[in-house]
Amino acid sequence: MTTPTTDPFVHPALFYRGEKEYLHGTVPFIRDGLKAGEPVAVAVPGANLEILKTALGEDAADVRFLDMTEAGRNPGRIIPRVLRAFADAHRQTRVRIIGEPIWAGRSSVEYPACVQHEALINPAFQGREVTILCPYDADRLDEQVLTDAYATHPLVISGDQEWLSPTYAPEHVIARYNQPLTHTTTTEGLAFDADALPSVRHFAVEQATKFGLSGIRLEDVALIVSELTTNSVVHGGGSGTVRIWTDDGQVVCEVRDRGHLSDPLVGRRPPAPAQQGGRGLLLVHYLADLVRIHTGPDGTTIRCFISRY
Repeated sequence: MTTPTTDPFVHPALFYRGEKEYLHGTVPFIRDGLKAGEPVAVAVPGANLEILKTALGEDAADVRFLDMTEAGRNPGRIIPRVLRAFADAHRQTRVRIIGEPIWAGRSSVEYPACVQHEALINPAFQGREVTILCPYDADRLDEQVLTDAYATHPLVISGDQEWLSPTYAPEHVIARYNQPLTHTTTTEGLAFDADALPSVRHFAVEQATKFGLSGIRLEDVALIVSELTTNSVVHGGGSGTVRIWTDDGQVVCEVRDRGHLSDPLVGRRPPAPAQQGGRGLLLVHYLADLVRIHTGPDGTTIRCFISRY
């Protein structure tokens, strides 16, 4: 497989049309890795997961399988919980991963987080002995998705052909999808500072309960709001505003403050074993079903979506 640089990290996009092309692009990739003694993981939507298991036969027993619709429901947790978790467990050798984070059915609200994730894979794995192959359903995905795939992957594969992307520019994608999150609610925000943090947590639980959350999901909201508002106090100018509302069956929690997230990978790196702190946004990504972020010199907005399951 050709690489465009001397970087040991390889990140191709696989454009496929139909099941035959999907298997043609993925099964040899998996079997070549197994023959080379490389650990292999496959994180794709459930239907494609079953297709691959069947096609691999006995070789499937040597592959780590994850349903991306569950493991990667929030794109913000794919790097730390799926990709890094597998690669870090096998640091002594090159690893191969198939990751399919964008599929037909992803909503327009989810998509910006998905494409930013694909762009962030590149700095997250720079210098690592890792190959991550990302399939794209060229029949069912919008043309803009395929255009963005060229920008987030240095190498593109289709059929028996592969070529260097002429428009590879992941940093531009990260910036372009750093879109302001416009208000979708008339709900009044609750202002907070350090002294108000306990009352903000109480407010979050009260509102989420009113909107139908209970049990573990209610606890998730309490933790999410607690982590975000604490970060605002410590890193975001000392104060902020929290809003909670419902949208399309989900509870939405939003925190705005005057801070600026200068590192686009913040919250997406697994912490070092001895690291103190720095886990707040990572925990938020693990708990929420979707996290959307807009950050700039004038402040940061973090919007989290939590389903009622």
